Amino acid sequence: MKKIILLTLLTSGLLSACVSLITPKVETDVVKLKAGQYSLDSSHATLLFKIQHLGLSTYVGRFNQFDASLEFDPQNIAAARLSAIIEIDSLDINDRDLKDDLMGRAWFRQAEFPQVKFVSRSVRPISDTEFEFSGVLDWRGEQKPISVTVIFHGGASNILTGKYTLGFSAKGAFSRSDFGMGKFVPLVGDEVTIEAYAEFLKN
Repeated sequence: MKKIILLTLLTSGLLSACVSLITPKVETDVVKLKAGQYSLDSSHATLLFKIQHLGLSTYVGRFNQFDASLEFDPQNIAAARLSAIIEIDSLDINDRDLKDDLMGRAWFRQAEFPQVKFVSRSVRPISDTEFEFSGVLDWRGEQKPISVTVIFHGGASNILTGKYTLGFSAKGAFSRSDFGMGKFVPLVGDEVTIEAYAEFLKN
């Protein structure tokens, strides 16, 4: 019994040591993060949308396929550029019939407009770690201004990928009626909130 306990303690200690070795030392001071071109780590990224339903609840869905890039210099945040592309057909709402309806001509018109694109044009600091990226959302033949609040959570060298990694979350909102989808307002809310949680790898 003593041998089993000793072996368990040794194994636990080795595992703890291994975890400590691969756990990155995260730098949270934005001005100390590494400048460069960054690409989305799609395996560590989530994109959600939220919309009010009947004034009773918040309907939540996600997009499973999207890509993004970031040009980043902590000494010149105003020059940062963020761009993203969302594949509309990757919509995930756990309702096949509703998804088919949304892909059609009355709503997303996915066959004609298979992607949503966002490109930032300017950056305004809100706090030491929070910034407003203002740009253009391109969807269904319409281009409308939108602002996205980005929070940098830090950066670190990732031993698992061998690449320096930035982590941030982002939140923005737009009116669906601006893109020709005003049907059922106000039963279904006009404002759509977008939330992203992502890691970016330095190229």
